[in-house]
Amino acid sequence: MNLPEAKPAPRLEPREFARLFAELVKEHGNRRENERCVQCVDCLRCVDSTFCKASRELARCNYCVDCEGCIDSNHCFGSRTLVGCTHCAESDRCSRSAYLERCADCDDCRYCFGCVGLSGREFHILNRPYGRSEYFKMTVELKQSLR
Repeated sequence: MNLPEAKPAPRLEPREFARLFAELVKEHGNRRENERCVQCVDCLRCVDSTFCKASRELARCNYCVDCEGCIDSNHCFGSRTLVGCTHCAESDRCSRSAYLERCADCDDCRYCFGCVGLSGREFHILNRPYGRSEYFKMTVELKQSLR
């Protein structure tokens, strides 16, 4: 199959590139509306998300509340820049994780509380491992005292 040859692009000078790029960034920053969202309430600049509340700049998220900059995440609360996470609360910069609370920079983790920088771990509190039943007992107590 013969494809038509692409026409050569006009030369773009560095100054012109910088100017056009700055315009694009400004236009994007001024955008407030959501795009292709369903039932997102009090949200700004979200895309392809559903049933989110009071959130900003989400992409393909569902049922997130008070979140910002998350992608492909579901049922998260009070979190920032999560990617591919579910049921995370008050966590930042985590990816591919579930049931994190008050965590930061964790990847591929499950059931962690107050952890930072872990990868591939589960049932940890403050980066220390616990048995499943002990983890749930301690986190119930911690959540009550930290309110």
